Amino acid sequence: MPMFEAPSRRREGDVRFEVGGGGHVLDLDTAVKDGILGGTGGGGGGGGICVVVGEKLDLQKMIEELDLADVPSVFICPISLEPMQDPVTLCTGQTYERSNILKWFSLGHFTCPTTMQELWDDTVTPNKTLYHLIYTWFSQKYLLMKKRSEDVQGRASELLETLKKVKGQARVQALKELQKVVAAHASAKKTVVDEGGVSLISSLLGPFTSHAVGSEAIGILVNLTLDSAMKANLMEPAKISLMVDMLNEGSIDTKINCTKLIEMLMDENEFRSEFVPSLSLLVGLLRLVKDKRHPNGTSAGLSLLKTMCCHKQARNLVVSVGAVPQIVELLPNLNPDCLESALYILDVLSSLQEGKLALKDCPNTIPNVVRLLMRISESCTQYALSILWAVCKLAPEECASLAVEAGLAAKLLLVIQSGCNPVLKQRSAELLKLCSLNYTTTIFISKCKLTRTIQ
Repeated sequence: MPMFEAPSRRREGDVRFEVGGGGHVLDLDTAVKDGILGGTGGGGGGGGICVVVGEKLDLQKMIEELDLADVPSVFICPISLEPMQDPVTLCTGQTYERSNILKWFSLGHFTCPTTMQELWDDTVTPNKTLYHLIYTWFSQKYLLMKKRSEDVQGRASELLETLKKVKGQARVQALKELQKVVAAHASAKKTVVDEGGVSLISSLLGPFTSHAVGSEAIGILVNLTLDSAMKANLMEPAKISLMVDMLNEGSIDTKINCTKLIEMLMDENEFRSEFVPSLSLLVGLLRLVKDKRHPNGTSAGLSLLKTMCCHKQARNLVVSVGAVPQIVELLPNLNPDCLESALYILDVLSSLQEGKLALKDCPNTIPNVVRLLMRISESCTQYALSILWAVCKLAPEECASLAVEAGLAAKLLLVIQSGCNPVLKQRSAELLKLCSLNYTTTIFISKCKLTRTIQ
């Protein structure tokens, strides 16, 4: 198999190495393919190799910024499984990152980590050939990334200028393209923010904005990092009203984007809950949460509901629109992240008298919540215990009996005997005592058998 090729007309983008004195050129693909990497027969000093690079770049910085998944395996240190920055070769012919192999030696190992051969010579030889290959491969990728980044930034600037001039369908198309660029490139996001794009795009939102324009504009804004002034501009009642309208009537992607943007605004300290036409928002939000066809919508909706419940003024309204029974019915089908949000919401609402009553009146509250004890995470168990305590304390004779029949007593014993924090154990003991009041000792002990819970 030919390992070297005579110099020929160079194609753009080729990476080549001039091998000292002989006038031969080694290209990167051939080097990787044919194993011309040094590291054999004494470590491959690689004397005389000159890498043709336009500027000196920092290898560590390139590796960190690129974070590539398709790095050639020969560039990876067998110890750390990370790209090598200072490759050295042992007498066995195996190559490692210098710091990793020296740490191996410092732990008292005098073997080759890959082959487990004992070393007859503990010298580590810099593998210059492999270093040059690694450096040039990353340089090529890095410079290509920088060029693309500059192109993307230029395109983002052009689109912002276009948005200042066009209207109608041309505006929609410009927004649509800008949204794609922003979603795919971090550099484009920075350009939009730095060049006043947030203010420009925000100005397009108002009472007379079409949903076509609003949908694309919000799709851009939700991908940007907004400061307090930018958020304040978006908190104008007419703009919030447009977001809520599109949450109720837009496509699933538009609904999710509106939900995320409203949550970004509600996280702001200066947010005033009266800016949100809450009833309309909650109706659209619950519709999104219950749509089983779109798990991403459920996740986004629950996340916003969780944020809303941090505002005391919103909690009574959340209960009044029937959110409690709807969330309870969702519990058996939610993924762990959504479950934690849902249980948090129910726990917060259980602090209200109306919330307690709504939980008590929902027939599936107790069985659905009991089932989640010790199943997902300690946080979920904490929220579940708090919910069950609120309900059972409200109507001990009715609810405590239902909870015991659902297997609560045995679950509480599991919590008490587990490694959970002391607060959870104390709450479990209190709830266990509350549940026992309706039973004789013998009957209650029989209810605590773990076999039923395990089944």
